[in-house]
Amino acid sequence: MNEQLQPLKKQPRTGKSSRSGTQDDVVYAHIFDAILEQRLAPGTKLSEEALGEIFGVSRTIIRRALSRLAHEGVVLLRPNRGAVVASPSVEEARQIFYARRMVERAITELAVEHATAEQLAELRQMVEDEHASFARGDRGAGIRLSGEFHLKLAEAARNAPLISFQRSLVSQTSLIIAQYESGSRSHCSYDEHNQLIDAIEARDAARAVSLMMHHMDHIDSKLNLDEESASDDLHAVFSHVLQTKKKPGRNGANR
Repeated sequence: MNEQLQPLKKQPRTGKSSRSGTQDDVVYAHIFDAILEQRLAPGTKLSEEALGEIFGVSRTIIRRALSRLAHEGVVLLRPNRGAVVASPSVEEARQIFYARRMVERAITELAVEHATAEQLAELRQMVEDEHASFARGDRGAGIRLSGEFHLKLAEAARNAPLISFQRSLVSQTSLIIAQYESGSRSHCSYDEHNQLIDAIEARDAARAVSLMMHHMDHIDSKLNLDEESASDDLHAVFSHVLQTKKKPGRNGANR
């Protein structure tokens, strides 16, 4: 890269994880979104030098963000070899999906008890946004919104430990899907999510749990080896970050 990169500007983007907070919050959010959208391939080396150049921050900031992601199980920190995006084995994938099922069951039961009308309305809007993303061909945004739907549902359950656990599981699940999904790339969570909201709104715990388990079965049924949707090129994955910093005035030029 020959460009002289400027410091990263913290500009919130609609529908994305929060870009506010410290610099490591911003870097963390960008990488988390890239994993949730399956733009980062499992096993990708996360070079501190490359990420520091991309985001215009110090290696210390990058290390903080990577440490947070490692705590969530989506990044592996290797002594003397740097960080990589986690690449779950088949057995690890099975364990993660088993844990995800247990957590989703508990979250669904609690959401039936505690979800407010406002939270249900937010969930319905997320489903509509997800559907619109897939309809316009923005698969990455659709996948991310599908994951964020489950995080928002966890908030409705009003159980802080489950929210934290679910955040880790949702991002790990996204890695597993990027690594192992096979067959068509069709996404049918739109109807499944809407039906789930209807059951929660009706306070029908048995139906809601049954729908959630069916939803998890559907995701599980499509898994096999496949990495074609993600990339190991950090500059390509975060090109949108670089583009926001390559807008010099008419009298200026990229250096």
